[in-house]
Amino acid sequence: MAFESFDNLKDFLDSKVEEYNQPGFIPNDPISIPHQYTKPQDIEITGFWASILAWGQRVTIINKCNELFALMDNSPHDFVLNHSENDLKALLKFKHRTFNDTDTLYFVEFFKNYYQQHDSLEDAFLKGIQSTDVSVEQGLVKFHEDFFSLPNAPHRTKKHIATPARKSACKRINMFLRWMVRQDDKGVDFGLWKRIQSSQLVCPCDVHVERVARRFHLITRKQTDWQMAMELTSNLKKFDPIDPVKFDFALFGLGVEEKY
Repeated sequence: MAFESFDNLKDFLDSKVEEYNQPGFIPNDPISIPHQYTKPQDIEITGFWASILAWGQRVTIINKCNELFALMDNSPHDFVLNHSENDLKALLKFKHRTFNDTDTLYFVEFFKNYYQQHDSLEDAFLKGIQSTDVSVEQGLVKFHEDFFSLPNAPHRTKKHIATPARKSACKRINMFLRWMVRQDDKGVDFGLWKRIQSSQLVCPCDVHVERVARRFHLITRKQTDWQMAMELTSNLKKFDPIDPVKFDFALFGLGVEEKY
């Protein structure tokens, strides 16, 4: 499909945002996992974990997340704060692709340490972000440093948490931040966090989003990296400077649902 003008493309993408940013999007997407919870800390923990495990078939991702949180009695915030050593044994059998028991136990340890000191995970990302920053880049860098600051942080787990410092496009972390920060009346994203601005979010770039964005000439950079994610987001800001990442719904929906 060719678009004669900027306005034509914007209108098309706006219509696709309206089509896919709807409650019907939730059940078949990993965002359905945090939607099972009402306690803010449970939403944060399950949302973060679901985003990190989000590779492969969406049905499998959802099933594995449900399996994991069932091992925590579906009360992850209470579990990470109050578990016994014996409670951790059940987690040893959990595995999703290359995410194994070592990674699971370290995530639990990080969350225990963190939530003993903080009420919201937003603080962990805010540490590196200034209100004048155009993006969350430094927040992601600082979060990665802090996540692995515990004395026994396993080196192998670092491959699961991306950072712009390694030039990664940080698709999963950016998706998690979209879930937590974006606020509208559609009921998909949570808008739980109020201090990070929607305009600072960076578009999650999975293979579907990247493919569609290239078709629309919203990306010219050949490498799939942080610079590419920033290029895409910068171009999306031309359509909406306040909420550029809403177009993730359009690009992802076109790529997955319509095989665009």
